[in-house]
Amino acid sequence: MKFVHIADIHFDSPFVNLSDRENLGDIKRLEQRRVFKKVIEYIKQNAIDFLFIAGDLYEHQYIRKSTIEYINELFKEIPNTKIYITPGNHDPYIKNSYYNQFKWNDNVHIFSSKIQKIALEDVDIYGYGFDDFYCTDCGIENLEIEDKTKNNILVIHSTIDGANLEEKQYNSIPKKVLEEKGFDYVATGHIHKLDYHTYENQKIVYPGSLISLGFDELGKHGMIVGEINETNKELKTEFIPLSENDFEEIEFDVTECISKDELIEKINDIDITDNQLIKVILTGKRNFEIDKYELYKLLTNERVIKIKDHTRIQYDLEKIANNHTLKGLFVKEILKEKENAREEELEMIEKAVEIAFEALE
Repeated sequence: MKFVHIADIHFDSPFVNLSDRENLGDIKRLEQRRVFKKVIEYIKQNAIDFLFIAGDLYEHQYIRKSTIEYINELFKEIPNTKIYITPGNHDPYIKNSYYNQFKWNDNVHIFSSKIQKIALEDVDIYGYGFDDFYCTDCGIENLEIEDKTKNNILVIHSTIDGANLEEKQYNSIPKKVLEEKGFDYVATGHIHKLDYHTYENQKIVYPGSLISLGFDELGKHGMIVGEINETNKELKTEFIPLSENDFEEIEFDVTECISKDELIEKINDIDITDNQLIKVILTGKRNFEIDKYELYKLLTNERVIKIKDHTRIQYDLEKIANNHTLKGLFVKEILKEKENAREEELEMIEKAVEIAFEALE
């Protein structure tokens, strides 16, 4: 049996705080559609038997009916492929969800909040879906595989070995428990980072998010293609990257830049490939005030979509405080403030010094 495993597409995500540049959310939503279509085209061209979607296919709060119709039309293009969807914490199977209210194509099966087994000729497929935005107990401990002579697949949205209280709100399952169940493949989702082939004979797999949704999801994104031999149950898996734009971070030390114009010129000269979206993290000691919103207006490199300013002012405050000048008196008061300031207040204090010094020039 041949399968494709994807998860965490998050159709119609608002992409809040992704970029300070306009329209990037619209661009990423269009990319979601194009990449999802690539998955369908691959399935058509390679006669894939099963498509497993392990949760968070869409964003319940923002999803449009037109997007659901678009997805379903693509499902109609692969009528010979059986599609199994397990709702996750962003697209739970609730009363007003499209999983419950929409007429999906005949080849689509959506799991609900009771663990269900779909018995086919050579494979049994088990699945469980969220029925709320949180899940603390799916009952997996009570599940027993009924026929171990067949291939047995589990499709589930989960946090494997959830360690803290937050992780345990999203269907935390001990890895040891899943391994003891004896599934031939566990198609899971929720963690947006790819996790396959990280240990020998790995059968519990996260494909990661289909496309990168932000700068906390760096690197390649795509789908898992797998095959299980029906005779000896040998599992072969491969990760196929699909995303059109990968998020990357670049640190840039501004210490040697003596003007805003020089900084803009050097950012524009950063070597960026056509499939990269870049966050530039400014570091070092700055010699001038940095207004990132002003930088955006002047940058010609459109692949730079976010700027983080982690620089510190160049001034030697201790030395200036010893001068009997207006600046010196001001800095003495500032140093007193810094002694009792919290970490998050230090940046504001330094910015105040910078602005005051420019005003006193």
